[in-house]
Amino acid sequence: MPRILFVAVLIFVLSAGLQSQDLDSLQIHGFVTQSFLVSSENNYLTMKSCSGSLQWTEGAVSLNDTLSEKTRVGIQLHMYQMGQIGGPNALVDWVSGDYRFNDDLGVRGGKIKVPLGLFNESQDVDALFFWTLLPQSNYPDDNRDFDLAVLGGEVYGSLLLGNRGRLLYRGYAGESRLDANGGYMRNLAQCGFTFPDPPSGKAFGGDLRWATPLRGLVLGTSAESQSLDGSGPEGTMHVPPVFTAAYYAEWTKGKWYFAGEYWRMPLMLNLQAGPDSLQAQVDQRSWYPMVSYQMTKTIQLGTYYSHYINKDGNTSLPENYSKDWALSGRYNFNVNFYAKLEVHFLHGTGLGYYSTTNPDGLKPNTAMLASREGFPF
Repeated sequence: MPRILFVAVLIFVLSAGLQSQDLDSLQIHGFVTQSFLVSSENNYLTMKSCSGSLQWTEGAVSLNDTLSEKTRVGIQLHMYQMGQIGGPNALVDWVSGDYRFNDDLGVRGGKIKVPLGLFNESQDVDALFFWTLLPQSNYPDDNRDFDLAVLGGEVYGSLLLGNRGRLLYRGYAGESRLDANGGYMRNLAQCGFTFPDPPSGKAFGGDLRWATPLRGLVLGTSAESQSLDGSGPEGTMHVPPVFTAAYYAEWTKGKWYFAGEYWRMPLMLNLQAGPDSLQAQVDQRSWYPMVSYQMTKTIQLGTYYSHYINKDGNTSLPENYSKDWALSGRYNFNVNFYAKLEVHFLHGTGLGYYSTTNPDGLKPNTAMLASREGFPF
């Protein structure tokens, strides 16, 4: 059913654009980014970063149209290559039809973005945030396409709380599918499992965001339930419903920006190959605080600390944790060109590393420099 809905919305979006007599409401936006990574020890995110790597290129084009006062449609095509992840083909990032009954209630359907934490929805548009790499404990770039969207529907809106601010709510349900060229599929391949059709499953969840009476302060929580099943020539995979809980806060005060999140995601992975079975249990805990300061109209500086740990493993072993201290800067040359520069001090190997690009094993500590240039339009 979700696939039928996806096709229906895609046809709706394209036909609406072709039949529209008034193109004044049609908005076309996009971006192109180029990144460079160099690390002192381990190769990161499947790139050969120990030698310095430019193999992280992204681009996207989005079209949005207002069909009526209450109806909007849109679509975004996205392409990325990050080391061995991604590929040269443009894919549908999201596509949706949106109908807003009033200021308090709206619905949308199609391939819709998942409201999880502060940045999940915006992480595919680099120009919107300050960091070269968002905290990987919560927003892993190697699995971004899977985390970003589901095929389904959503109800959203807001409630005015008088002098207590405003409450924004969202609830969604649908189906999600692993990115065929993403990190999870690469991890499964390293275990000897391939899937002609990427594993998929039901997903539902929601988000509550409180715009408090204190100007600039937002508090919120997100929740998601996600299951996955897949079968291939080597065997089957089953992940029972995984419940992810996220709590976050964001405060903008003048030129200062503060934010932080805490997530917990316990999961069980079951792999079956003939009579042999493998079961892995993980209790992921992740959190970060971040702060940035807008020095001038063009220069912004900041830092964050990103922390991941698997509580079901031996937490003294590097493969069960990742601790990342980042120092960042961004310079806006103009509205259509910016550059970011970031230094990372990584401790632990629980995130971002793959045996295919680290065949000689991993060192527990790595220093890394990351830069990105972006051209939004």
